[in-house]
Amino acid sequence: MKLKVIITGSTGMVGEGVLHECLQHPNVEKILVINRRPCGISNPKLFEIIHTDFFDFSQIENQLSGFNSCFFCLGVSSFRKKEQEYFSLTHTLTMYVAQKLIQFNPSMIFCYISSTGANSEKKGGQMWARIKGMTEDDLMKLPFKRVYMFRPAILNPTKGLKNYHKFYSVFKFFYPFFRLTFPKYVSTLKELGLAMINSATKGYEKQILEVSDIVKLSKQ
Repeated sequence: MKLKVIITGSTGMVGEGVLHECLQHPNVEKILVINRRPCGISNPKLFEIIHTDFFDFSQIENQLSGFNSCFFCLGVSSFRKKEQEYFSLTHTLTMYVAQKLIQFNPSMIFCYISSTGANSEKKGGQMWARIKGMTEDDLMKLPFKRVYMFRPAILNPTKGLKNYHKFYSVFKFFYPFFRLTFPKYVSTLKELGLAMINSATKGYEKQILEVSDIVKLSKQ
């Protein structure tokens, strides 16, 4: 299966890493990135739409059809955000984009970057975990061909990429230790990107993928 994929969030660390893997992968033949600012990458199979309002795609609807996959990597931190704001930027925005994409691509596979600790029960726990869990649940109710929730934890960034937090510059020195000691919580950004591609081309037995699933699927 050749992928024609839409990627959101490619100017962030995760999205940039996923885009990097897609650009190199032989089974990805066309990529559309939708960003608020240019990603700064030029490639024959890459197309870019600069669009500032992710709550209104009416002006770009005519460019959204003809794709069989979406790698939704757009997300925000809950740090210093009230629940209503975080809900809007996480659940409301994601659901709007997903519903718009399925309108024009009824056979699409949708892959969502969630997070380890997302609470699918939507009860108790931290605010961000409940909202992430609610977003996962509601995405899986949409009539996509397949839907996958990816729950990475600690990611080792891909060498040479630029959009990563300074924290990871320090973390990379300790990565081998953490990978050996906490394998259920540590993976590489490359493994995440490959797992998303493989989920769309080969499928996977689970809809919710924890770190161990991400590593396993990346090698298939």
